[in-house]
Amino acid sequence: MTVAQKTAKQITTQGGFLYLTEDTELITEQLNGKMIEQHQDLALMDNISTDETTPGWTCFWYDETLGKYCSIGLRGGVVAQGAMKAMDADVLVAGKSKGCGSSREHAPYSELLAGFKIVIAHSFEKIYAQNSRNIGLLLSTDFGLIERLKNKEAIDIEEFCQGLDGIASDIVKIGGLFKYNMARLKGDISVPKFECAPRPMNIIEKIIAAHTVTGPEQLGVASVKAGDEVFCQADVRFSHDYCTAMVGDLFYRNFGEQAKIKDVASMYAFRDHLTFVDTVLSRDKNKAHLIEITDALAVKQRDFCAEQGITLYDEAPEGGSMAICHNAMVEDIGLPGQIIIGTDSHTCTSGSLGALAFGVGSTDMANALLTKDVQVKVPEVVKIELSGDLAKGVAAKDAVLHIMTHPVFTSGKALGKILEYSGSGVNTLSLGERATLTNMAVEMGAMTAVVEADEVVLDHLVKMRGVKREDITATLYSSDKGASYAEVVKIDLSALLPTVATPGDPRNGITVAQLTEEQGQVAIDIAYGGSCTGSKCEDMDMYASVFKACLDKGLKVHPKVQCFIQFGSQFVKKYATEQGYIDIFEQVGANIIAPSCGACINAGPGVSDHKDQVSISAINRNFPGRSGPGQVYLASPYLIAASAVAGHITSVEQLLGQD
Repeated sequence: MTVAQKTAKQITTQGGFLYLTEDTELITEQLNGKMIEQHQDLALMDNISTDETTPGWTCFWYDETLGKYCSIGLRGGVVAQGAMKAMDADVLVAGKSKGCGSSREHAPYSELLAGFKIVIAHSFEKIYAQNSRNIGLLLSTDFGLIERLKNKEAIDIEEFCQGLDGIASDIVKIGGLFKYNMARLKGDISVPKFECAPRPMNIIEKIIAAHTVTGPEQLGVASVKAGDEVFCQADVRFSHDYCTAMVGDLFYRNFGEQAKIKDVASMYAFRDHLTFVDTVLSRDKNKAHLIEITDALAVKQRDFCAEQGITLYDEAPEGGSMAICHNAMVEDIGLPGQIIIGTDSHTCTSGSLGALAFGVGSTDMANALLTKDVQVKVPEVVKIELSGDLAKGVAAKDAVLHIMTHPVFTSGKALGKILEYSGSGVNTLSLGERATLTNMAVEMGAMTAVVEADEVVLDHLVKMRGVKREDITATLYSSDKGASYAEVVKIDLSALLPTVATPGDPRNGITVAQLTEEQGQVAIDIAYGGSCTGSKCEDMDMYASVFKACLDKGLKVHPKVQCFIQFGSQFVKKYATEQGYIDIFEQVGANIIAPSCGACINAGPGVSDHKDQVSISAINRNFPGRSGPGQVYLASPYLIAASAVAGHITSVEQLLGQD
């Protein structure tokens, strides 16, 4: 029986509308009771990130409390605690790329708990849209619905399924993923069948085809194509301390207190995001009480792991976390050809191994704990062909910040697609630098990114992890000649210059030379080198090389700059110690922080304290409030180190001259 046969549902609204407009004064007026009319000239706010909807500290809750914090981090600080919920509106209206940024399901969940039934926007980011469908929050890009809803017209549920594949449509119709999967497991609902004749496939399609669930304990189809809807078995699943408590709660609440994780050996959990959050919360007397709540999240994660037998990367005896989840996936766990899912949007980092890795929300993960599979609509693929070599002082971070300014990405053509990095230029990059490219796929609006595994990857697996080549030969997928691509972008690495993303959005890429020409010297208060994007062994090489050159010239970190270097894992810390980098960092005046996430999510040393502070940071996002209230410029490790010494944003060449 199909969901359409089981469900006949129409939607009406009784409450009001809230338009999230570029003019934040209009938002304030609406929250104070003024009704405004929607019209074509109304400028709606674009790129509302999940960080704005639910700032990091609000994610300590996963119950009704979230409703009162809905959009409390929205730019301009216009939404007070409880304001959205008090408005009693049914429909939220926004601009382009609603829900960009983190994969946190807390964001749409807070909107649902604040009373919103429907979100209408020009476009939605993939993870936000999937999370919304999973929890029963209705989405639409049809602005014609607004007038009809105002007139109390009953809208058929089918209208909220326009453009969706069969699985996503069925999830919307039945009211969420848990209801869908329970019906699927009982045999009341079947996954839509598809047939795809053998065809040339790209690497992503090959991985999906090999992992497609065809029956109980049965996997694999001959071929898939973009648009096919399937469930894929995940090889690796993981969660972290922000989400594990919520995942566990959903798992037990929906499947029973005696439910057990399927193949628990392939499930991991990490105490990495909140390891140092107390250092930030303790600064604010209004938030100091939250430390107890964050500690409780760690306890709940440990309890859930102990109950289920999950491998936990916990806090390390020597301080900090054992590893950031994404670092551990590349260093210890992930393999080429696997499907890896995690409760974090930067799960895509593992695409550097030749794996299909992507972030999911807590509902998707709770379901995957029981079934070990995850819903996938075979995406279109954007091929990014790299040629040439990066110049001295230019890194993969510069490359990705430049690539994001390409029209394919600024126009939204890559939204929800997968990026395949290829070409001779890829072969010149280390595994860590490839990880920087794949890590920032979601900042480009993509679902994830993949780099075909080659000798660089195999070398890492064999020499560093003791993997036998013969054990992974069968999963070394590569794209066929004649495979289909939605777009092809060509980038000459040798032509790239040191680049930063100006505050507000990672897509604000500009060369350092242009920045200086347009704004003069941009003085900085904080230089932060860390996060999953900037805390790898190769990143430590870059920081150290610049700082060593500075010390040789008698230069140290500028007295007005706080400089922080943070490791991504105990493995990276050990590497830095063995290379003598710790001494270099200390001599130059950098503050060394034990492994963890931290400043990237406003949860550790390196965050700003007030809006006038300026940071240059190796993190992947500079959305408003992401790393404190100040202004954040994104940059490569080379630029972080050089700018820390100069006291303003500069390149290595500008600081030290051409060697």
